[in-house]
Amino acid sequence: MLYSLLRPALFLLDPEPAHAMSIAALKLLPGGAQAAGPLATTVAGLAFPNPLGMAAGYDKDGEVPDALLGLGFGFAEVGSVTPLPQAGNPRPRLFRLTQDRAVINRMGFNNGGAEAAIARLAQRAGRLGIVGINVGANKDSPDRVADYATMVRLMAPLASYLAINISSPNTPGLRALQDEGALAALLDAVLAARGASGPPIFLKVAPDLEPGDIDAIARIAMDKRIDALIVSNTTTSRPPLRSRHAQEIGGLSGAPLHDLALGRLRTFRKATGGAMPLVGVGGIASAAQAWQRIRAGASLVQLYSAITYEGPGIARRIVTGLERLMKRDGFAAIAEAVGSE
Repeated sequence: MLYSLLRPALFLLDPEPAHAMSIAALKLLPGGAQAAGPLATTVAGLAFPNPLGMAAGYDKDGEVPDALLGLGFGFAEVGSVTPLPQAGNPRPRLFRLTQDRAVINRMGFNNGGAEAAIARLAQRAGRLGIVGINVGANKDSPDRVADYATMVRLMAPLASYLAINISSPNTPGLRALQDEGALAALLDAVLAARGASGPPIFLKVAPDLEPGDIDAIARIAMDKRIDALIVSNTTTSRPPLRSRHAQEIGGLSGAPLHDLALGRLRTFRKATGGAMPLVGVGGIASAAQAWQRIRAGASLVQLYSAITYEGPGIARRIVTGLERLMKRDGFAAIAEAVGSE
């Protein structure tokens, strides 16, 4: 209720300063991991207290992962972090599509770089809670595969899991790494850099894929024994939109992404035969939508844009709602419901 009163004033601000204010506010909160409850689930060997996570992009530099956990999220994914600091694309580069409950961004992997992130995340050593680190490549890197390998090697000691982001639409040529030959070489380099005892590897893919691409990605990911697929990133497609920023260049997220992301999740579930955990992302703003994604095959779900419109209480509302829905439908555990539609 408080956020609904504050939101009109916040929306008078440019989105990027408003986002910085939200990070500053979270720094004032004590934070801390959630206790395991009825929604506890194990994915890739990690014990999640509940299946709802904050997606990458919100906490790019790993400033507030524990505060996010304190809001009720079962896990937080920070980044994307690149080897070197990167300013990102010119401003303006972040747009609210209020009428559509959506966001378009063309941030371009803006972050303070690996060295700063390592120093910050090392301070939480020994704390409870699952914190994934999403890694990317620098825009002007002459060898992006080497960038990913470097990031995996550097971040592995600090990460509960590592998310390999090759699906941002805002770094030119990055999505080409989803092509069959390039993806196999990338994953070989990433797995070698992680070593035998490193954290699980999740691969984040785009929603804008052809059926043949999906089959190839699924096959390679299973062949390489990747631990999970995150489905999906933002979309470059443009469904019908009403807001004045509808034609801005960049990745679209929020409510208009819902149907596309749900469809891609179902397609990847079919392509993997249920043999690989999937993380459902895109357009989730309610417990019913999170539950639908789980029933469609997601072992975990994430959100980001919805917090802009619903406020920081969204995590606890969704978790409470998921408990109710799981009980209503007669499941004793989240794992039983995955793919049960």
